[in-house]
Amino acid sequence: NDDTGLYSHLTGVPKALLPGIGGKKILDFWWETVNVRQLFTEVYLVTNADKYKHYERWATANDFPVENVVNDGSTTLKDQLGAVADLELVIRSRKLEDEVVVIAGDMLCSDQNFDIAQVIRFFRSKPGELIIYYELEEGERSSSRGIVEVCPETHRITRFLEKPEEERTTSRLASVVFYCVRRETLSYMSDFLSLQPQASERTFGLFWEWLINEKQLDVFGMKLPTGFQLIGQVGLSDYTKWLTHYSTKKQDNPADPITCRSYARVGLMGNPSDGFNGKTIAMTISNFWAEVTLVESQTLVLVPHPLNDPTEFGSLQDLFCISRREGYLGGLRLLQATCKKFYQFCSKRGIALTKQNFTLKYDTNIPRQVGLAGSSAIVSATLKCLMKFYNITDNDLPKPIRANFILSVETDELFITAGLQDRVVQVYEGLVYMDFSKKLMDEQGYGNYASMDMSNLPPFWLAYLSDPSDSGRIHSNIRQRWLSGESVVVEAMRSFAELTDQARAAIKERDWSRLAQLMDQNFELRRSIYTNDCLGPGNLRMVQLARQFGSAVKLPGSGGAVVGLCLDQARLVEMRQAFQEAGCVFCVIAPYNPSASSVGGLH
Repeated sequence: NDDTGLYSHLTGVPKALLPGIGGKKILDFWWETVNVRQLFTEVYLVTNADKYKHYERWATANDFPVENVVNDGSTTLKDQLGAVADLELVIRSRKLEDEVVVIAGDMLCSDQNFDIAQVIRFFRSKPGELIIYYELEEGERSSSRGIVEVCPETHRITRFLEKPEEERTTSRLASVVFYCVRRETLSYMSDFLSLQPQASERTFGLFWEWLINEKQLDVFGMKLPTGFQLIGQVGLSDYTKWLTHYSTKKQDNPADPITCRSYARVGLMGNPSDGFNGKTIAMTISNFWAEVTLVESQTLVLVPHPLNDPTEFGSLQDLFCISRREGYLGGLRLLQATCKKFYQFCSKRGIALTKQNFTLKYDTNIPRQVGLAGSSAIVSATLKCLMKFYNITDNDLPKPIRANFILSVETDELFITAGLQDRVVQVYEGLVYMDFSKKLMDEQGYGNYASMDMSNLPPFWLAYLSDPSDSGRIHSNIRQRWLSGESVVVEAMRSFAELTDQARAAIKERDWSRLAQLMDQNFELRRSIYTNDCLGPGNLRMVQLARQFGSAVKLPGSGGAVVGLCLDQARLVEMRQAFQEAGCVFCVIAPYNPSASSVGGLH
């Protein structure tokens, strides 16, 4: 039906040999993908008699074994065998008795960096067949595709619906003609064909619907964060639309660096009970942040930060001073651990990542070693970049799970002692109430998290030590005492949770005087179980100084900084001067409100 003359040279060309993204034939892309001797002993191409000569010529030109092009003998739609019968023909005629991967040769793939080895590894880790699926894009209808419902924990496909009406399922996960089938399951194809005499019913969609829904076979799903379009049954307009859409996406991605921020946080109430099944309220602040930039590159590169990951020093004394003040561990290890954990997470969750490399670099102005969650901010910003680069959605990695992921990077990979509070508030952003009760954590693996109204907040302030080396060893032996059930510690953690609930009510009612009282109580409760020796002289001096000006004050994190609430503006100004004269850094907090900023901390 082309009346422009632009496509006259494609008349009679089989769909799989049409130009794909970048002008490469669609079939060329798939042949490059599967032409891996370490993974596949043989590759077969099934076609009909009408187009056989085209594929024979293609095979000769592309070093594909011509004897492996299988002709099913059909020349029209009326005498076609059907997709499942075509597959069964190859299995029977070539006497195949091994695992089989099935791919539609006329399928446009939006990402040309497809890693089939990752798919095979995931398939071999599961006790069943494997179906590849992707999340439908906006405008794609579920009624035009085979839709899968997938258990997020086991990745087992619980139901397969071939082109369902919209109201039959809420799933937007579409199966594509890309399957891995075990040797023992191949015999089911002849059983299915005997039930379907009509070629039009011998489709893969109906085969999987029968195998999963009726035969109850274990079939698993793996998500590819990319789009697919079968063009075998569509006309010219759909072909050109999807080709243009995918080509545009391909052109846009490499040119645009991805930059993401995560913000420092202050614990306003309840900390440090987040590590002890307590409750907390914390807030992200826009005074300080970590920023990570990702750019696509030929190899994977992690760029050291010139200040935080120094490799050159002016002298031995310079090395001594920097090491004493900032320690030996910069941010590079955080980038590396996040990337390692991200790949591991996606592999376990059945998400196939494309073979794209990138360069990561970071910057941060969050003061080090003063308990403002600087490490988790770098991890959080790195994770945002990776999710955007690989098109990982909130459905793939929901916010509560994302917070757990960030914590696991620090605790499992880097052995950093930490609780969930910082990671939760940096993922949700803003002012967040968090309940980490044992019942919730045991039942769902995470707590209950609720964003709170940030309008008309009072002027919180923050001060921190210029030299945090005497900020104390805050966590001390409290964990051991709590695990052993020491009543004083257990009761204290319960009291932190009660203070948090009272603070939540005070914030809702805008009762700032009450909130100030509760902040002071939070500190005194913490001092009662951690003792002055553990809190450290630097922290205690800052608390004492703040109280001289009638300000509420507490520790926002593990030590090295204090957060306060002073309702007297004149005294706040005087207090700032006193802190500065004492050698501390002082600032009025600027709350970071995600609803008033660009989405997801992307800039």
